[in-house]
Amino acid sequence: MSATSEPTIKLSIRPIQYRDLEVIETLVIENKQENPNYLSVVFKNQLQQVRRWFGILKILSLFPNPLRHQFWAYVAEAIDTDTNESSVQGLIQVSPFNSSRSTWRVEQVLVHPQQSLSDPQGVGSQLLRHCFESIWEARTWMIEVNIHQKATLALYRQHGFQPLAEMTYWSLSPQLLEELAQGEPDLPNLLPVSNADAQLLYQLDCVSMPPLLRQVYDRHLQDFKLGLLNSFGRKVQSLYGHTEITRGYVFEPQRKAAIGHFELTLCKDGSRPHQARLTVHPAYTWLYPKLLGQMAQITRKISPQALELISADYQHERQEYLEQLKAERVEHTLLMSRSVWHKLRETKLEKLQFTEVLQNLQAVPRTPIPSRMSVLKWPFNPAQKTPTLEQPTETNSPSDALKNQNNNSSDTSENGHHA
Repeated sequence: MSATSEPTIKLSIRPIQYRDLEVIETLVIENKQENPNYLSVVFKNQLQQVRRWFGILKILSLFPNPLRHQFWAYVAEAIDTDTNESSVQGLIQVSPFNSSRSTWRVEQVLVHPQQSLSDPQGVGSQLLRHCFESIWEARTWMIEVNIHQKATLALYRQHGFQPLAEMTYWSLSPQLLEELAQGEPDLPNLLPVSNADAQLLYQLDCVSMPPLLRQVYDRHLQDFKLGLLNSFGRKVQSLYGHTEITRGYVFEPQRKAAIGHFELTLCKDGSRPHQARLTVHPAYTWLYPKLLGQMAQITRKISPQALELISADYQHERQEYLEQLKAERVEHTLLMSRSVWHKLRETKLEKLQFTEVLQNLQAVPRTPIPSRMSVLKWPFNPAQKTPTLEQPTETNSPSDALKNQNNNSSDTSENGHHA
């Protein structure tokens, strides 16, 4: 009776391919049913656009360009070595956060429902480690996860991610936007954004966030400039994605600085809400009602849809104002980060030639240099007093001592006779 051998499963991590998109959409739907969140909805909408432009995105990923990492993802594929059957078990999507690519962001980690996400040796951990080891230019990694996804939080904590800030997603209803649009914003110094204003926006971005967050983001002047290829990509996205991007900033003439900035992404077909990014100087929080009123007037011209806005836990005035407006809290997320130190790849050392090493350690033969002390050959005896050149030593024999004694006695007798 022959024993049946168990199938051998090998896990392979590779870049995403077009045939994986259908399986990944199924994983997104299954994970959305278990853990519904806003980020999953955004990723599902992105997959629909990727399916349409996958060929162009694949070509752009082959050479350096600003759109190279527009959709950078890896899949974990389980391969049965006996039958050569394969199945996708997970996916990870990453993207550079700044222009220098020193900080990268984990956009999404998905695993098969049969897999445990918090397993230290599971598919999710192997996907994360693959990105940490393969993307050498990344010094810092960021993630954003829903606070109710305990398994995902456990996975990131196991890999050294620490909390940075708490983010809250708000939704402003069309009725609320209509009320805000009725007032006059009164912003005479509201100007359109161009590449010439990059320095002003960079200074505003630095002063509007805590030092630790600014260090993790690591943004530079180039991050606030729109390149030619990025501008072309936005126009194509606006044409086929039915979106429009409007940007503006408030200039303070006395300080010659930007004190407020907004970027509004409008959806023309009504398939999803409008999205807004808002940056306000901490000393000019009175700009929140005016900038929201300005954005409400812009959205009124498109279609009556909701407007989504993000606030952080260090932006207390923004959260208080949105609570006063009775805006709806959509989601509460946690922003986390970790640093990576890559070990340098050292070449194998050659065999040491000890003869060459010993040659360098040998003493160099030198001729002795004569000195004054070498001419004077004095015997060295510690018991005797060292003689000097000015007063040589006198030695008295026993006969000389006897003669001196007789002379002293004769002198004494003669002196006594004459006395």
